[in-house]
Amino acid sequence: MKNISFIPIVISSFLVVGAACSKDTVNQNTSTVNQGINTSLENSGGKNTNSAQTGSTTVSWSFSGSAWQSSGTPPACPEPLTVRTPVDLSTASAILYPGQTRGGNYKPHGGFLFRTAVDNKKTVIAPMDAIVYNGSRYIEQGETQYLFTFIHPCGIAYRFDHLLTLSPAMQAIADTLPPAQVNNSATTMIQGKSVTAGDILATEIGFRKNRNVSVDFGVYDLRKTNGEKNGGAEYGQHGLCWLNLLGNDMVAAKALPGGDQSAGKTSDYCSS
Repeated sequence: MKNISFIPIVISSFLVVGAACSKDTVNQNTSTVNQGINTSLENSGGKNTNSAQTGSTTVSWSFSGSAWQSSGTPPACPEPLTVRTPVDLSTASAILYPGQTRGGNYKPHGGFLFRTAVDNKKTVIAPMDAIVYNGSRYIEQGETQYLFTFIHPCGIAYRFDHLLTLSPAMQAIADTLPPAQVNNSATTMIQGKSVTAGDILATEIGFRKNRNVSVDFGVYDLRKTNGEKNGGAEYGQHGLCWLNLLGNDMVAAKALPGGDQSAGKTSDYCSS
């Protein structure tokens, strides 16, 4: 997986690992997230940053090269922080844990593996209200893959990779991105788009040719660092153990085996 570097305008590419990838039906979790938040968007003075209007405060997030910064005081994040499970956990066969070394590279994200799936039809939903921050379409193993980063106005970011077939709304966004190139997942900033928790993002994941059915998923707290030194200042030092955020699904998620044969459930973010 390529490591990405965020700058205010363009975020560099990264590759994510899912079920032996070279990069690294919706679960209706009863948790509710961010009800009533106003996520109207605003272009900030020609700057290519994503903004969210919450009350009278406009907040945009950018990476300075060493730390994440908000343009103003962000709204409070939900407490306790809980996100919806983005896939049907009952059909998953294993979990890739965030905050571990896989394939010789440090991975701040994790993912869901579906090794017994008969096809790639797995629905992915938005786990939290957010702004679509950036995205990429690229070609890997001869198939077009989609990567998107989302940021909640309060400073919680999440990212998916290895989305294969997008929902109509997300496909409309993807159609505005640069043409897909082989093994080049460089991201492009996206303006004026937001999602609500529960929105369908994709209906197929992974790779059809080798029946690699998996999706990468990472959650990051941009407001503070996690005390780890691995994975870079953009994401690795902000990575969260998103298994702990799944509400009623947390126990079931942790009961699944670790997806990486070497790393297993070893994680800098998640306690055993």
